[in-house]
Amino acid sequence: MKIKKILNHNAALAVDSAGNEIVYTGCGICFRKKAGDPLDESKIEKTFVMEKPCRQFEKLVSELPYEQIQVADEIIRYASDTLNRRLSKNIYITLTDHLGYAIQRAEEGTFLKNKLLWDIKNYYKTEFKIGCHALEIIKSKLGIELPEDEAGFFALHVVNAELDGNMHHTVATSEVINDIVSIVKYTFKTQLDEDSLSFERFVTHLKYFLQRAERREYYPSDSRDLYLSMKDKFPAAFKCASRIKSYMESRYPDEITDEEMLYLVVHISRITDRR
Repeated sequence: MKIKKILNHNAALAVDSAGNEIVYTGCGICFRKKAGDPLDESKIEKTFVMEKPCRQFEKLVSELPYEQIQVADEIIRYASDTLNRRLSKNIYITLTDHLGYAIQRAEEGTFLKNKLLWDIKNYYKTEFKIGCHALEIIKSKLGIELPEDEAGFFALHVVNAELDGNMHHTVATSEVINDIVSIVKYTFKTQLDEDSLSFERFVTHLKYFLQRAERREYYPSDSRDLYLSMKDKFPAAFKCASRIKSYMESRYPDEITDEEMLYLVVHISRITDRR
């Protein structure tokens, strides 16, 4: 395999047998090399295969210190293993870029406040734990201590990669989840146990519910009898779900289906059950 482009001493762009552009990294992999030379495959430590040629990622790899690229990769692998799922490859761009700027700000003594920190802690508990572990990795490998706000920012990048969206969409989703939880609290005039498993499941449901709303792919209505039965069995939860329905239809173009209402009623009844 021949080097197509040298990004720096520790990174090269090459083309595989299928014609895919791949970024290879490894300590000194391009030392005393030039474009057209064979790639020393024994020095390959990490392979980055993007869905399409990505000049932004190439730029990041060429500009950031190799240690930061390694740390970003370790954080992403930890996130994927913890969630037990593959994440959008775009996270290699977004999280790595954020890491570079976070370190630069820390070295300058400048830190950003995360206005969504409370929401992230409560609505994305697993992702926030990943963000906290990311801070531990950064401190251990780079000797730089970042504030808790940054754990929230890293968590948002993970959520974004889970939902395969963009950061604006992820932030908007967090705001909508907060509004829906507020509707539940207002309807039942109560606080919710936000550390409970039922609440965590409710928030997880909302994440994918909002993804379906964004994509206009609500579950089709095919359980009318069960829907009517649940309406009679859980009138308070149904009233709350109806308020959520009105709120959602003021923000999204489609009417919420009976099937989606059914799932909302089930989750609402669980998180408000005080037995």
